[in-house]
Amino acid sequence: MHTDHVLFRRLMKKVALLSTLLIAGTALAASPKDTLVLQYSADVPTLDPGVSYDTASGEMIENMYETLLTYKGSSLKTLEPLLATKWTASNGGKTYTFDLRKNVKFHSGATMTCTDAEYTFERNLVTNSGESGNWFIAEPLLGTQNNANDDKSVTWDKIDKAVECNSKGQLVFNLAKVDPAFLAKLAYSGQSIVERKYNASIGEWDGTEKTWKTWVGKDLTGSNLSKKPNGTGPYRLVKQDANNLLFQAFDGYWGKAPSIKNVIRQKVSEIAPRQQAFLRGDADVIEGGGRNVDEAQIKGKPGVAWLDNLPNTSAFVIFMNQNIKATNLLGSGKLDGNGIPANFFRDANLRRAFSYSFNYQQYIDDVQKGKGKQRTMALPDSFPGYDPKVNTYTFDKAKATQYFKQAWGGNVWKQGFTLTVNYRAGSTTSQTAMEILKRNVESVNPKFKVKIQPEQWSEMLAASKRGEEAMVLIGWSPDYADPDNFLYTFYASDGFYSPRSNFKDASIDKWLNQARATVNTAERNRLYSLVGKRAYEQAPYILVPGGVSYTFFRSNLVGVTANSYNPMTAGTLGVLWKDLSKK
Repeated sequence: MHTDHVLFRRLMKKVALLSTLLIAGTALAASPKDTLVLQYSADVPTLDPGVSYDTASGEMIENMYETLLTYKGSSLKTLEPLLATKWTASNGGKTYTFDLRKNVKFHSGATMTCTDAEYTFERNLVTNSGESGNWFIAEPLLGTQNNANDDKSVTWDKIDKAVECNSKGQLVFNLAKVDPAFLAKLAYSGQSIVERKYNASIGEWDGTEKTWKTWVGKDLTGSNLSKKPNGTGPYRLVKQDANNLLFQAFDGYWGKAPSIKNVIRQKVSEIAPRQQAFLRGDADVIEGGGRNVDEAQIKGKPGVAWLDNLPNTSAFVIFMNQNIKATNLLGSGKLDGNGIPANFFRDANLRRAFSYSFNYQQYIDDVQKGKGKQRTMALPDSFPGYDPKVNTYTFDKAKATQYFKQAWGGNVWKQGFTLTVNYRAGSTTSQTAMEILKRNVESVNPKFKVKIQPEQWSEMLAASKRGEEAMVLIGWSPDYADPDNFLYTFYASDGFYSPRSNFKDASIDKWLNQARATVNTAERNRLYSLVGKRAYEQAPYILVPGGVSYTFFRSNLVGVTANSYNPMTAGTLGVLWKDLSKK
């Protein structure tokens, strides 16, 4: 205890000194060899795995907590044991049995048992809400994405039987339906194992049937567990305040002892002081400002390591809403040149015309500095299920003209339209994309008018969810490395993004559901290829080219390579802290 107290005081002095010198712009010796300093613009919403659904929280949690299994190296396809040692599937893919690792200690000092693992998943099913990532684990285990408040079919008996410990101390999942993505979902940091007894002692749910209903859908963001985390991971939280989190290597960790003993995570809102701290060596890793900024300000500078051509696991599209519910964006509400009807984008020929009007290569050149790739589907090309042979749209004014003339029986060409489009305020990327589209659409016919205007991100998200945006650029980052997480999200008539597009295609729905019902990889790939081809024909979205990812860090930091970088890791480096060292 005395040693920890001394270390704590010493490190907190270091945190205070770093913060003070950053504000003053004063030079400081490089961060110590046993210490990793991270600086980001965002705060950390929560340290409770049960509600985490953002990358800022995810990076902290994945280094303090651990899941049953994880991704192997840089692979997005191969999973390996972590807190489990092995697993087997049975009952046609509806039962999974896990052997758990022995002698694993929580930061509290308690030894992990199967009861803790069972409690973890029951807690996630009980507290499940749309604000957490537990909806996608509830679906295979309970047959619904919803909690007991929103779906009366969810009972304690159903939750209790979904995950159990057998007489051998093995953890058994009993799925309500086959889910080929189930194992990948278990690798998500939000499914990290927590300690039942500890949670009960600090006022969290005690894991009993008697109290479960009072915890249904409860917001865990500011929970007692968030304030006093307790995982099995290589790092434990020592101190946190509004702008700093201080972590120390956990002496009782079951795995290899980390080389980095201390991690300081700082919130530094402005990019200039982050850049200055990084270039001085005060910070080892910072949040950058995008490729244009980072290549100009960071790349090639002394003491900087730059790793490029990394896989991009996000997908961005421009939605064309087929049922626009905001009358203020419709103008006259008619196809008379002064507005558009609410179902303007219901015509596939019109959507094809817009798709041919976007200059994909110009976007790659202007926004991504040539480091971009046109996608065939709303799915990262690094993901399983991606079909590179599906046709793509190109910027083609002649074809755009052809389809505009066919849209709405020729009335679009004859009458013209005024379309109002919002883009994310402050986002140069979104603004540039909409300007490219506006310029090209208006050049086809002088009767075509596209008005673009900025809108605050929070307002745009809320409005698009209500189906009020006519056309909006939004992306998706993966919760788990499975094509279903993207293709169902974007293309299913009941998918997460359905209210934003109101796109519905019976064939696509059928294929997506068939792909969800089989564990045969070849069959799933065949079905996803069909989805991609049909989506090309129907053109529900303009597919924005995917950028090529990169990362940068101080050159004395060891462990970040193309072979170790995994985009499913929440941190900027794509590598866990325990796998880093300094030279």
